[in-house]
Amino acid sequence: MANKRLLIIEDDYDVAEMLVMYFMSHQYEVYHADSGAMGVEMARAKFPQLILLDVMMPDIDGYETCSLIRHMALTKYIPIIFLTQRDERANKVKGLELGADDYVTKPFDIDELRLRVQGAIRRATRESLHEPRTGLPTGSLVEEEIARHQNSDKPFQLIYLDVSNFTVYSEVYGFVAANEVFGFAARTIQQTLADQGSPNDFIGVIDDHFVMITYVQKPGDLIRTIQTQFVEGVKPFYSFADIERGGLMLNTDTDEEHFYAFMTLSPLDAQV
Repeated sequence: MANKRLLIIEDDYDVAEMLVMYFMSHQYEVYHADSGAMGVEMARAKFPQLILLDVMMPDIDGYETCSLIRHMALTKYIPIIFLTQRDERANKVKGLELGADDYVTKPFDIDELRLRVQGAIRRATRESLHEPRTGLPTGSLVEEEIARHQNSDKPFQLIYLDVSNFTVYSEVYGFVAANEVFGFAARTIQQTLADQGSPNDFIGVIDDHFVMITYVQKPGDLIRTIQTQFVEGVKPFYSFADIERGGLMLNTDTDEEHFYAFMTLSPLDAQV
């Protein structure tokens, strides 16, 4: 299964290096930004499952950084843990009011910090807020986002994307491999939205369907880019023999022999 994705927004090089090395050693996929502005961009581009955010930053402080992340549809549901030198109650309250999930004062015990990170990710999944394979919003969060956009006076596209032949792939390769494919599909959609979408775009998961909200004027171009990137990247998830034949062949040499092409991402429905 894919590693958990963690973004560290910290300008102190020594602290950042220590955190990166530590969490990588515990099987996290770790990204680092050394300024608030870079952290906001990286949160949108990499879609981590949790953000460790230092309060004292050289450009915009952690509070403003948190506010910017919370105001982007693509990143607003990512759990955030503040790291700070301060221990005043007022500062903690300010961080929590902005939507932080936890508050850790430096110097901290790094093992305790890891447990807090694990707990925040686990809570989001257990409460059915984040889909476990992707870290994307799910359930009521997706429904709330759809309702919020429908109440907006700006035209948008609501697009449902499905991984074709996903069930067959799962039956042949197993659920672990299938979960990795689903995670890859999520990253493909999220990365394309980050590169070509608008700041108000959103992606979530309902069952095995991706729910995408976009304000781009030509969503067809966006979908084609997603499909192209997915088709190019999904082949390594197959065996060499299946790559050679271009897909899965089941029940070979029987009356029920059937060929299943490589998985693709296909829109199910769309509405303005």
